[in-house]
Amino acid sequence: MNISIIGLGLIGGSVAKDLRKSHFATHLIGVDASEVHAEEALRIKLVDEVLPLTEALAKADLVVIAIPVDKIRAILPTVLDHIQSGTTVTDLGSTKQRIVDAVENHPKRRNYIPAHPMSGTENSGPSAALEGLFEGKIAIICDQEKSGPQHLALVEKMFQCLGMNIAYMSSDEQDHSTAYISHLPHVAAYALANAAMAKENRHIIFDLASGGFNSTVRLAKSAPSMWGPIFQDNKSYIIESLDTYIKHLKEFKDSIQNDESRMYELMENATKIRDVLGGANPSLVKNEEKIIKLYTK
Repeated sequence: MNISIIGLGLIGGSVAKDLRKSHFATHLIGVDASEVHAEEALRIKLVDEVLPLTEALAKADLVVIAIPVDKIRAILPTVLDHIQSGTTVTDLGSTKQRIVDAVENHPKRRNYIPAHPMSGTENSGPSAALEGLFEGKIAIICDQEKSGPQHLALVEKMFQCLGMNIAYMSSDEQDHSTAYISHLPHVAAYALANAAMAKENRHIIFDLASGGFNSTVRLAKSAPSMWGPIFQDNKSYIIESLDTYIKHLKEFKDSIQNDESRMYELMENATKIRDVLGGANPSLVKNEEKIIKLYTK
């Protein structure tokens, strides 16, 4: 199968690695706006060739779009314009509603599968690509009733080859869910990093930093060029999640200041997350209620 991957960074490159390893792909074609990234992807053999967009689309049985969400929204109508009638298209963006709205009335809308693999790291570029990045994680497929069954089946098979469990949601449900479990943690990490860097004598703080701080702030290393468009695309749900988070932060602050017993109650309640995350079966996640109910109490 000829697969064209638009965007040869962490996500697109990791997809390429595993689809080659599983033999799902017989020929991998890359497209990237960065000549440096394109050359690097060829050098480390992520893809077999790099082509201009229209040539890559003409040769593809499956097109995978793995670029920032604002760029997906801009390029997706053109991709659908130029593919062959039987070609399948999927995108891997972290937001969905504004993207699907951009092609809602496109004649080839049924060729398109909106998706979001829930996996990643804070690193970027072709050399950040990892084998096994998606193993055991959840891939969300959105609005599947609007896609042709043969195209849906192909993308489902692709995610299975990546070792992923598949959940099905509407685009709105997906955006609501990921605001809490993906986007909010990134906002919190950026804020924590800024708070630490604003402290006088911050070099002392960083000299003392160890596992807790490093793991909590790790997401702040993520590229603003990718996360800024996500925050803007999903603005309303991220603001909702932030309001909820700020409410809990204020409650925790007040308990530390005024009510020690309440502080311990809040901490004990929070530790229940271990049982929920440790015992959840990701293949059963079908809608946002099962995900966000933990965060909105």
